[in-house]
Amino acid sequence: TALVGLMLAATSPQVIEFNCRFGDPEAQVILPRLRSDIVTAMLATVEGTLANLSLRWANTHAVTVVMATRGYPEQYGKGSAISGLAEAERAEGAILFHAGTKIGHDGQVTAHGGRVLAVTGLGDNPASARATAYEAVDCIDWPEGFFRTDIAAG
Repeated sequence: TALVGLMLAATSPQVIEFNCRFGDPEAQVILPRLRSDIVTAMLATVEGTLANLSLRWANTHAVTVVMATRGYPEQYGKGSAISGLAEAERAEGAILFHAGTKIGHDGQVTAHGGRVLAVTGLGDNPASARATAYEAVDCIDWPEGFFRTDIAAG
């Protein structure tokens, strides 16, 4: 995917970056629905034969909620404990993607980044996918974390 990162400055939008890769968290809503072999698709892209490939997709919808450390994207602390992850993963249709986590020798998961978790919910329609994502988020106990409550709200 070709992505352009923009920031709204005081007077106009400013280009921050150009990326040719899977975006984060964009990939977390795309890849769980892909039923075709991703390696085959990547090779077809490199070989210039992607037009000849028919990708298969699951007939589902996906919503991803990012959980970040308080203070992100500016200054944020590291090392805060996160619990409830196993319960969140048990929510039907929920997938947790770790980005800025670390597992200690005692098995405790802690935050070690700004964007720490991406919680994806799958469902038959956008509303059920959203409900699944937030159901899983609600299982996670992380007082030093935050997330937006308006993802896929309307």
